[in-house]
Amino acid sequence: MSLLRSNPGFLLLEDGTLFRGQVDDVAGLPAVAEVVFTTNMSGYQEVFTDPSYRAQIVVMTAPMIGNYGANAEDPESAGPQVSGVVVRELSRSHSSWRAHEGLGAYLSRANIPVLHGVDTRRLTRHLRTVGVLRGVIGAGNTPDAAALAALGGCPSMAGLDLATVVSTNERYVWGDADAPRHIVAYDYGIKHNILRLFAERGCRVTVVPSKTPATEVIALKPDGVFLSNGPGDPEAVTYAPAAVREIANAGIPIFGICLGHQILGLTYGAKTFKLPYGHRGGNHPVKDLATGKVLITSQNHGFAVEGTEAGIPGAPELEVTNVNLNDGSVEGLKHRTLPVFGVQYHPEAAPGPHDASGLFDAFMAAVGSGTGA
Repeated sequence: MSLLRSNPGFLLLEDGTLFRGQVDDVAGLPAVAEVVFTTNMSGYQEVFTDPSYRAQIVVMTAPMIGNYGANAEDPESAGPQVSGVVVRELSRSHSSWRAHEGLGAYLSRANIPVLHGVDTRRLTRHLRTVGVLRGVIGAGNTPDAAALAALGGCPSMAGLDLATVVSTNERYVWGDADAPRHIVAYDYGIKHNILRLFAERGCRVTVVPSKTPATEVIALKPDGVFLSNGPGDPEAVTYAPAAVREIANAGIPIFGICLGHQILGLTYGAKTFKLPYGHRGGNHPVKDLATGKVLITSQNHGFAVEGTEAGIPGAPELEVTNVNLNDGSVEGLKHRTLPVFGVQYHPEAAPGPHDASGLFDAFMAAVGSGTGA
């Protein structure tokens, strides 16, 4: 049972819309960020620790959050990445043999505020109607001067390079040092489950900082290069495309997920744009254009590659492989001649869905026997 004390709190959006609720005693208020929503019904700890949610306040559409607590096995990074959380009901008790503590206590230790008792259905409908907005979580019934000043100073996500912020500062290795295959992964905000899935497929992974030059990556003699997920505006990651093109021209297979997919698009002449309210949740339908098969996918992104099923403007070397059945946006691409491909959705999703997990096997097939670059 949580011992945290609740006080009146609020979420104020930049368009002036105010939502009231309760907020626990926590440092870090007021908390300001872009406000987004996700339709995940479970996996809240994975959501809150996903680096792709950096600089965002996340609204959970499931009505109760926290019923199975928090544990040490599920985080996708070293700790919570979100700026704040908004829920309808925060469970004050939890029941799971894996739990080490309650969710409220877990987030409180990281100074992440949770605004609860909010009409999240109304809030989600508002964001779906007007698009994502910047917002501030504060204590009290009405915003004070500090909250208004914080909101006024909140930067737009457009033009923001957050990949550099969340990336590792030092190179490190994940997996068996004697594994037969060697993957170099660019860390733009990589999730732990991606590394686990590579390790399960007989790979050791060298994770490198986001700004690592292509020459250093090629010198590591990788069998393949992975471009990770991550937060922020892909067009602000200006240092990445030139490095990716150099690696691809060296004949090294490349696989990108989410931000990595967007960087692949930018590398070959595509443009990206900001979606009205993004794709976040575990129930997004994606069509595989080669087979006609529909995959139910996990997604978490606010930007997308410009294009349609017919192709990607400005990028004749790329072929569209997948499209979103809700809005027709590009969900997958591949190079027409090089072993380079990416997907916008998350085949590594934990707790799921796992319809697209075979993409890691497809990359392993491109990587081959592990003889090096």
